Amino acid sequence: MLAAEVAPTLTQIKEARRPMRSTCPMHTISADEAQQAATQLALLARDSGLTSLTLAGKHLVPVVQGGMGVGVSAGGLAGAVAACGAVGTISSVDLRRHHPDLMAQTAHLEGAQAKAAINAANLEALGREIARARAVAGGRGLVAVNVMRAVSEYENYVRHSLACGVDAVVVGAGLPLDLPELAKDHPNTALIPILSDARGVQLVVRKWEKKGRLPDAVVIEHPRLAGGHLGAAKVADLGDRRFDFDVVLPEVLAFFRAAGIEGRIPLIAAGGVSSLQDIRQLQSLGASAVQLGTAFAVTRECDAHPEFKRILASARPEDIVNFTSVAGLPARAVRTPWLDKYLRLEPRLQKHAHVKSHCNMWFDCLAQCGLRDGKGTWGQFCIDKSLGHAMEGHTDKGLFFRGAGTLPFGSQIRPVEDLMRWLLGGVMPAGATEAAA
Repeated sequence: MLAAEVAPTLTQIKEARRPMRSTCPMHTISADEAQQAATQLALLARDSGLTSLTLAGKHLVPVVQGGMGVGVSAGGLAGAVAACGAVGTISSVDLRRHHPDLMAQTAHLEGAQAKAAINAANLEALGREIARARAVAGGRGLVAVNVMRAVSEYENYVRHSLACGVDAVVVGAGLPLDLPELAKDHPNTALIPILSDARGVQLVVRKWEKKGRLPDAVVIEHPRLAGGHLGAAKVADLGDRRFDFDVVLPEVLAFFRAAGIEGRIPLIAAGGVSSLQDIRQLQSLGASAVQLGTAFAVTRECDAHPEFKRILASARPEDIVNFTSVAGLPARAVRTPWLDKYLRLEPRLQKHAHVKSHCNMWFDCLAQCGLRDGKGTWGQFCIDKSLGHAMEGHTDKGLFFRGAGTLPFGSQIRPVEDLMRWLLGGVMPAGATEAAA
């Protein structure tokens, strides 16, 4: 059931259809006004026939904001989404970039002492961003942290997130088979793997069951539609039929029934979602909620530079390209001049790949890195540096991860509130109709 426990009155429904005051951190609103805004969104979702997402003991509107690094979804965006009664997600990677004091302490470091100091700064930054998100959320929704299984500090990021009291830990870019053990002292924190097919779900559930835990939810991410790192073995597999929602969702639900766990693990569909109609369709297939990344990355509350948002929002379908990341995974991004040049040089760079003496950034962000480790079939660029440049708005040298779908408001940058009202109620804000057409 959604936030309101009784059927909405006609007055409440009309109120839910009115424009709400922005929950953007730039604007100051009272706790009562923020709660009223979240309640209006819950009523709007119910009026649209959507079912709620029940997670970590809360009834939420069925929208999850995906984690986006480096620094794209930090405490500001995650808190604003959670304040709407949804799930806001902080990306854990290299958050020191949002904290000038931590960058001043670590940006210049090289050599043996650099790794420990940079990792400590990033853990400090992660704690700050969790606290920031929780303050913005004001007890509404859930604040999650996304940790890539492929990062070298995966275990420390998970443990620190749990210690900081995050509501949920989301793990993708690899199978988090050890997550129940890392979280054994935090039974009330939701644990959510990101997977792409029924086989992966079966593997994780069976392994976790032996450890006495089930996933609190599973994100089913479609690699043909999502952005960033993708859940397929290689680029050629992105269009495999097994990833389509009308295949994978029924298959996973059938497995749950056969395993005797039907109704215990919500499924969250990720990739290609841009409207209320998409959510209705996915819920009809058995999903409990949806996850979006790019649509939230181009909101006002997103923690990235305005130029980052402009690049994503103005990209056309023909501007989106698939390639192999330095993490060895398929990835999707905007073909900027930098990425275009890299892709032209990639065959030559891969041919001459060799083991380097150290990581370019000195802190080994990835457990396995194509550039550092000389893997000739993987990407040959520094992903932390490239994603960091993008987050900071450097269009000439940044890597701009983006999903394949169209955006609800075209090239416009609008508040999280507007996006939520569009997704939950099909309410197009004034001035946005033409852009979304």
